[in-house]
Amino acid sequence: MSTGKDSVATAIVALETQPRESLRFAFADTGNEHELVYEHLAYLENALGISVDRLRVSFDGEIARKREYVLKHWSLKGVPDANIERALKALVPTGNPYLDLCIWKGRFPSRKNQFCTQFLKTQPLMEFQLGLIEQGLCEAVWAWQGVRLDESESRRTRMQGTGACVRAFDVVGAGIYNYRPILRWTAADTFEAQALYGIKPNPLYSLGMSRVGCMPCINANKDEVLEISKRFPGHIDRIEYWESLVAMASKRGVTSFFPDPDRDVHLNRRGIRNVVEWSKTKRGGQLMDFIRINEEPKACESAYGLCE
Repeated sequence: MSTGKDSVATAIVALETQPRESLRFAFADTGNEHELVYEHLAYLENALGISVDRLRVSFDGEIARKREYVLKHWSLKGVPDANIERALKALVPTGNPYLDLCIWKGRFPSRKNQFCTQFLKTQPLMEFQLGLIEQGLCEAVWAWQGVRLDESESRRTRMQGTGACVRAFDVVGAGIYNYRPILRWTAADTFEAQALYGIKPNPLYSLGMSRVGCMPCINANKDEVLEISKRFPGHIDRIEYWESLVAMASKRGVTSFFPDPDRDVHLNRRGIRNVVEWSKTKRGGQLMDFIRINEEPKACESAYGLCE
């Protein structure tokens, strides 16, 4: 239950077709969420009459082991003493899953290496499912996934079979099965399902956001970055602070939320402040778009027509 349109629609289908006593709902808390996500999760519990398990990963052990590795091996690899001392100061758990994951890795996820999904969502959800079986609460778990073919071309390529077939069902093993009941749905279908069920969509969809996951997401586009910087500047400040902590924990001492191919100039090109400035430009980043810069965010703005 991410509180996004697809997971809520999937939950509604489950509630309409399955015995309530057989259903469990889980929220994988990345620690990089907008506060409205937590508020909407509480709203959904009340509106749907369900209870949602909050899953929050700890990386205390991984960070402790990295401290030991830095102490024993970095000097042998030619890392300057100043860099080692700096990293040891930063290698302290903060209690925030996303930030601690990045401190452990010494970098942020990227589009080509989205380890955030693996460590903050996939693994904890799998452990949750296995735990239900190991506790003897059930013999098998069907993991209902709210994914749709028209979300992206890569999603369509992975989930579309031959002809009219789609990958709506997978055998994972160990008593776990994946089921994707809304693969053929459109975004409009998910909002219609919520409306028919008397459920309000996540308010972020009416505040210019096309996604309601991480705030911001490493996959955020130019318009999304600009919208976030205008509506939620505190989240930009938070990412800037995170960049400083993760940089301290890295060998090079530089890293950025939106990674740059040239690692030595992360903050010069892709630091969150630089990316926000780039989001204000047009024509390949050459000219400032003063109309976009000075335009005040609308009280209601939706990529899905929710304000009409």
